[in-house]
Amino acid sequence: MEGNMVGWFEIPVTDISRAKTFYESVFQIEMQLHDLGGTKMAWFPWAQDKSGAPGGLIENKDHYQPSESAGVLIYFSSPDVDNELGRIEAAGGKITQPKTQISPEIGYMALFLDSEGNRIALHSRA
Repeated sequence: MEGNMVGWFEIPVTDISRAKTFYESVFQIEMQLHDLGGTKMAWFPWAQDKSGAPGGLIENKDHYQPSESAGVLIYFSSPDVDNELGRIEAAGGKITQPKTQISPEIGYMALFLDSEGNRIALHSRA
């Protein structure tokens, strides 16, 4: 295996504009909207020479549904999860598990629900 196992991820949304605004507010990024034959997407910033997998938000009611308990859990990396936790509720999300130490070697994690009701995680070493 030459690279990381995860090559792409998609977070289901019911309102692409609302979800885009939520993630831009929480992570202080810009996302571009794309309409791919009726499937709407907004892609997270990605740098090919950096670690981590690219991905985006996806709106397609026939094939994707947000979930707060089912499916895969995505962890977003952060220098300190408190940074994003401080912006989640103001952006329309809900913190479901505050910053919690996993172990001294692994660092910290937190869980939240995004504006669409998806369960999402954060991870940081500090």
